[in-house]
Amino acid sequence: MQLEFTREELLSEHEYARPNVINGTRMHGGFDKSGTYIPPRSLGRSVAIENWTDALRKRGGDLLEADSSLLSGPRLPNVEQQRLLIREGMSRVFWNGLTITGKIEGRGRMLATMPMPPLQTCIVENISEMALGHLHKGLLFAHGIDEGGEPEKDIGGHDVMWFVARDLSLGESAWPDVDPPASISRPDSGDRKMPQIAPEIEGFLAFLMNLLLIEFRAEIGFAATQETLRTRGLFAEREERANLAAEIVERIRTDEKIHVESLRLYLGELRTLHLKSVDRGEVLGSELIDPYWSNLVGWATGDQPIIAARQTYAAIVELIKELPEHERVQSEFERLMDAGILEHQAA
Repeated sequence: MQLEFTREELLSEHEYARPNVINGTRMHGGFDKSGTYIPPRSLGRSVAIENWTDALRKRGGDLLEADSSLLSGPRLPNVEQQRLLIREGMSRVFWNGLTITGKIEGRGRMLATMPMPPLQTCIVENISEMALGHLHKGLLFAHGIDEGGEPEKDIGGHDVMWFVARDLSLGESAWPDVDPPASISRPDSGDRKMPQIAPEIEGFLAFLMNLLLIEFRAEIGFAATQETLRTRGLFAEREERANLAAEIVERIRTDEKIHVESLRLYLGELRTLHLKSVDRGEVLGSELIDPYWSNLVGWATGDQPIIAARQTYAAIVELIKELPEHERVQSEFERLMDAGILEHQAA
């Protein structure tokens, strides 16, 4: 079983029957002869991830146990609220959401150029035949350009795919441009949680876990976006284009499965390895990762959804005020709200 791969192998593409092009915009990936979408750079990467996963399990380990069901909590706007706003002429909320998602995805291109800490010098075991030993050999680069594309080649990544989906469903320049809001971080996000190891290694482990969390949170939102786009009659004469936009989102979700499995693999490998501690000893990775991940999930399923919903609620109410019948629309919007949001705001 092959466990060492070259950069060229990890970045290799399938031979597509046709490229992923919509309205003249070239996006990554393509289609086989049957019309099935194939993610970009998945020819060698998929084989490598499967092989490393098999090897990890043979050593008694496994992927980090995590799935999107961990990220429960209220969402705002939910699908019914989004449908209400679009029907009432306030599609700006949906437009903003698609625009912000695209811009956040574009920021992910930093993975392609981010500096890598010296993992092997900080890990006791040899990682040359593991995914961790290939992060600098194309894995993080592939993840980054999946998100932010290859503009120098006029090939769009997820950022462009979101903008195309937005324009298909709502029309180009339907609403003014908008930028992502400030991130919502945990109050203790500046505190060290793994002081046993070097700060740069702690930062990298925390980065991987936070990135995995972001991928899960995104998956929930992507599914809701598709449900909205596929609502019959909601987009009137643009319904066919809205359905095509939903298909673009499905392609993004297909790509993201590789990212999620990769991150779970990296962290699963790390759990089984011994990291060199600052006192010249060793510490098992699971002793570092498990408590941090548990705390992170607790935040993401507890305080964070409420804080995010409250901030979004205030912004949406201001937009609703632009409507002629804003009192009626706001009342209906609040009636459709997930439980717990208004109660927290009142408190």
